[in-house]
Amino acid sequence: MRKNNSRGGRINSDVQRTISHIIEFEIKDPRKSSMVSVVKCDVTNDLKECKCYISVLGSEEDTQKTMEALNSASGFVRKRLADTLNLRNTPEVRFILDKSIEYGVMMSKKIDDIVGGSSDTADDEQE
Repeated sequence: MRKNNSRGGRINSDVQRTISHIIEFEIKDPRKSSMVSVVKCDVTNDLKECKCYISVLGSEEDTQKTMEALNSASGFVRKRLADTLNLRNTPEVRFILDKSIEYGVMMSKKIDDIVGGSSDTADDEQE
């Protein structure tokens, strides 16, 4: 949303907060993992489409099942979004898997391993 940036940011954050609430409390699909977070939502200028970036903490199988559950519930999410937010158009929601949190956790573990390993050797050299 280039033209009115503050409005676009507000709409994106409202949609993100609402979709996060819908996923956590209203979708009852057993395939959905309990560790799902909405990383970011991008709503187009005409309010017709919304790309919703989802992060799932768990195994690859949990991730696939959760994405299937969310994709099958996209109509329900759109309906609840229309009921909750007062927008001119209710965007069609597309869920996209985002692995940035998983990647960050992996990199953090690697850094901890390297720092932990170097501090152990430094302690051995001092003794």
